[in-house]
Amino acid sequence: MIWNEARECMSRDELAHLQSARLVKTVDRVYHNVEYYRKKMQQAGLEPGDIKGIEDIDKLPYTTKNDLRDTYPFGLFAAPQSEIVRIHASSGTTGKATVVGYTRKDLEVWSECVARAMTMAGVTRNDIIQVAYGYGLFTGGLGAHDGAQKLGATVVPMSTGNTKKLTTMMKDFGATAIACTPSYLLHIAEVLEEEGSIDEIKLKYAICGAEPWTENMRKSIEEKLHIKAFDIYGLSEIMGPGVACDCEYHKGLHVYEDHFLPEIIDPETLKPVAEGETGELVFTTITKEGIPLIRYRTKDLTSISYDKCECGRTLARISRFKGRSDDMLIIRGVNVFPSQVEAALLEMSGTTPHYMMIVDRVNNLDTLEIQVEVEERFFSDEIRELESLTKKIGHVIQTAIGLSAKIKLVEPKSLERSMGKAVHVIDKRKLV
Repeated sequence: MIWNEARECMSRDELAHLQSARLVKTVDRVYHNVEYYRKKMQQAGLEPGDIKGIEDIDKLPYTTKNDLRDTYPFGLFAAPQSEIVRIHASSGTTGKATVVGYTRKDLEVWSECVARAMTMAGVTRNDIIQVAYGYGLFTGGLGAHDGAQKLGATVVPMSTGNTKKLTTMMKDFGATAIACTPSYLLHIAEVLEEEGSIDEIKLKYAICGAEPWTENMRKSIEEKLHIKAFDIYGLSEIMGPGVACDCEYHKGLHVYEDHFLPEIIDPETLKPVAEGETGELVFTTITKEGIPLIRYRTKDLTSISYDKCECGRTLARISRFKGRSDDMLIIRGVNVFPSQVEAALLEMSGTTPHYMMIVDRVNNLDTLEIQVEVEERFFSDEIRELESLTKKIGHVIQTAIGLSAKIKLVEPKSLERSMGKAVHVIDKRKLV
């Protein structure tokens, strides 16, 4: 059993003492080994000795994705190349990827965190787990793989790309757990339903991440596959999957605070928000050697709670993500998040969580069309049934987002399925 009870159930005072010692060490490391950080600290009038504990965290400058791009590829590395044993990178919309490097110790910490997360989800060394995240430069595949291996489970490195083969192996190998994106797991469920073979699988657990998903989607996955689904969180800049995970009570994702120091700030003022209030998640890595990051702005919007969980863990918990500050759409002056649409659709009967939002600008006015997959039976009904459902969906979505939209109902499986992160928005305003 990989459950670091000494770390996950320590008192807040004990944890703060550990975090402070590790923060001081990290600040000293980046100051003396990363010229970019040294200059930023000097510009702020800071020296390493000015940071004596986590109470001084707000003195330190923020780090953003642009900082990684500006120092591409290795400018923020704090370890020499001879100590870097693996490199990952995420694709960048500006043409430059964000590159991260890991020392041997970093990989050991990473695999332990993922193993702890899988343990939280109920996976043991007796399980067979299919890893259906992408392998390669993306951190999902190898991150989940190493964590499951650390746990002692049997790993099937399936990756993505051939769902029929995946379902065949799932049945033949008797897989009891799977790690993949939630949208891909819904697609797997559809394939199993087509095959009429859901009752043939032995799946018990799913560890899903890499994209925002709602509580209703989790319930839908659990009902379709008769399993327990858990939310794992991470990002390549901080480590990869395994930064946080939810437990059996699903009341927030436990952050591994012995390695990652979380803050929640107002994305506009950059000031801390109160416990329980929504803001932007910020992380400082306090054990990483390869590329330690100070106050990294994730753009993910969430809230944080520090009270003890029913599971016994005292680790801080972040709520399910509302979205990302850079994914927020501003349509006719209204802030809209795709997750709001998904949540609204999953509250209704007859719809699926598969949808596409198409934003355009006509005669200087923003327009929004939402294509929604509905059950096959509606296309065999009279036309008035479709019209009634269209009006109902339009009303529910307008209530959810505060904005009217053109609703277009489409047949099941007509929208493209993703094996990685799901794409739910086409913003044609950006294509002009």
